Amino acid sequence: MAEGKKVKLALYWAATCGGCDVATLDIEERILDLAAIADIVLWPVAMDFKYEDVETLEDGSVDICLFNGAVRLGEHEELAKLLRQKCKVMVAFGSCACFGGIPGLANVANREQIFNIAYKETVSTENPEGVTPQTELEVDGKKLTLPVFFDEVFALDRVVDVDYYVPGCPPAVERINDLVDIVAKYAETGELPPKGAVIASEKALCEECPRKREEKRIKEIRRPQDFLPDTEKCLLEQGLICLGPATRGGCGARCINANMPCRGCYGPTAAVRDHGASVLSAIASVLGLEEETELTEEQLTAITDQIKDPLGTFYRFTLPVALLNKVVQKKEVE
Repeated sequence: MAEGKKVKLALYWAATCGGCDVATLDIEERILDLAAIADIVLWPVAMDFKYEDVETLEDGSVDICLFNGAVRLGEHEELAKLLRQKCKVMVAFGSCACFGGIPGLANVANREQIFNIAYKETVSTENPEGVTPQTELEVDGKKLTLPVFFDEVFALDRVVDVDYYVPGCPPAVERINDLVDIVAKYAETGELPPKGAVIASEKALCEECPRKREEKRIKEIRRPQDFLPDTEKCLLEQGLICLGPATRGGCGARCINANMPCRGCYGPTAAVRDHGASVLSAIASVLGLEEETELTEEQLTAITDQIKDPLGTFYRFTLPVALLNKVVQKKEVE
């Protein structure tokens, strides 16, 4: 970077709730610091930019892209590839871009099933002809190709090369400030962290958690609405499913401080291959399920039945990057 030259910054949202875009404003007065060192060339949620504006830019002319949201549509894939082409640095910003996030839970269904529920089967739907979005549409004799709705939700790095990751749903203000510092240093010196760096802690959340851990066994799984947890004792030891043992720290333990268990939005640590499986192993150990030979089938079933929605619990944010990341539908051959 030439000294005194502003960084060109692009922000884009794909399959997401918009919380990551809002979170960028939570840095308050530091937004002025960012404005002093960066010019925004794309931010659809906040400014009236057109995709054509990006297409006309020279390849590699944009310095950094903050891409939030999973890839659900052909439009998302197209923009991800276009921005990768135009930007020097691609940042997966937020849990959806990093791991697939909440939208990734749709991988338990295919396109047809989702469309049937959304456009035909819900009680509030008024659609007697069963019309659903099409990938091709004919207008004035011309065929137009519309955005493709994929059968699967993808994390960003399954579609394009990603340089850095900022996890969180949404990322904590402290981590966004770290990212602003990285942008500022890049503007001043041209230096960047090692490729593939995760802008968060290298430790598991449990290692940063201030709560006391004393017991090694629990007798039952409980839910937050069933009781008021002790504010000083480990939530897992109180029977709540907390994903802290396998989840990367760096969030400031916001949920824990609110007396709620970790839901895993910062994703796995570098030592964990499959987030949900690792958490499930931790839960099994405190429940004593590794000693399952001493339990009857009825006792095992009674314990496992206490875990409501296992998939949504253990893979709430990371299903698209899991070892088994989707449901495969068997097609009958006529």
